[in-house]
Amino acid sequence: MKSFATFGNELYTGERSYEFIGMRKIWFSIAGVAVLLSILLPVLSGGFNFGIEFRGGSQFTISEVSHTDVATGQKAVEEAAPGTAAVVTNIASNTMQVQTDKLSDDQTLKVKDALKTAYGVTEDHITSTFVGPTWGQDVSRQAVIGFLVFVLLATVLMALYFRTWRMSIAAIVGLLVVMVVTAGIYGASGFEVTPSAIIGFLTILSYSLYDTVVVFDKIRENTTDIDKSVRRTFAEEVNLAVNQTLVRSINTMMVAVLPVGSILFIGALLLGAGTLRDLSLALFIGIIVSTFSTIFVAAPLYAWLREHEPELVKQAKKVAQRRANEMVDAG
Repeated sequence: MKSFATFGNELYTGERSYEFIGMRKIWFSIAGVAVLLSILLPVLSGGFNFGIEFRGGSQFTISEVSHTDVATGQKAVEEAAPGTAAVVTNIASNTMQVQTDKLSDDQTLKVKDALKTAYGVTEDHITSTFVGPTWGQDVSRQAVIGFLVFVLLATVLMALYFRTWRMSIAAIVGLLVVMVVTAGIYGASGFEVTPSAIIGFLTILSYSLYDTVVVFDKIRENTTDIDKSVRRTFAEEVNLAVNQTLVRSINTMMVAVLPVGSILFIGALLLGAGTLRDLSLALFIGIIVSTFSTIFVAAPLYAWLREHEPELVKQAKKVAQRRANEMVDAG
């Protein structure tokens, strides 16, 4: 079996090539279906599961607990306030957090007593608060404003950096696909949308654009003075660039996703740290989707936006003519 390094060298020299640009209709169709499902699935499943920071509710923090069993806390809440669903998470080595819908004063006291008994602590180790929806709404509004400003600035800066608005548009479309699909998967999975998840979504923005810029830099290098070349067409040069950066994209994704995956599966799911879980889940999904979006959406879209330019159409005819002449000479 050939080594991964040999595989990468063959991709870089063109000895081995995968068709990313020529099959763009298939990739665009798959991306379109993924975006549609990402919108429909959360809607059909009843919408996003927002945390109490966004919808308001009661929150109990129990410190110095004798154990961190989640089911014990849920059972205690159910017995003290029947019909009340509780989200119980282990937020530190000896600290539990219990979140419920808004409780009355009487229910709050009963739940507090039940949790005290369930986790074997004294009253001094339990605090209860009511979290209003205003804080979450403020975070959401600021996140939306931050996202719009980021997209606007990124569009302008990338257009200036690459000296073509088409690369900027392709990168931003790829970024939007990442955000919609990541949010769709997150929503369909039923995980709570918390402020930590919002931070994770915003962090994805930088990774997605970084991955795209790396590929686009190679595309720009390959297509410099393309109008004077008869070796490959513009679309073929873009496809070569994607193949040449494929190994780098995979390596970058693995390096980024491994520590995030470790936090998600070991630190969060096994140890039950809710904040880490929300943050790492958004990052884990977003990093993987970002890599695929650059390869299958952004780069093919850029090729499609440019290959109909008169100069590139003329250049493609020269390439075809050169190849036809070589076949005649060989025949």
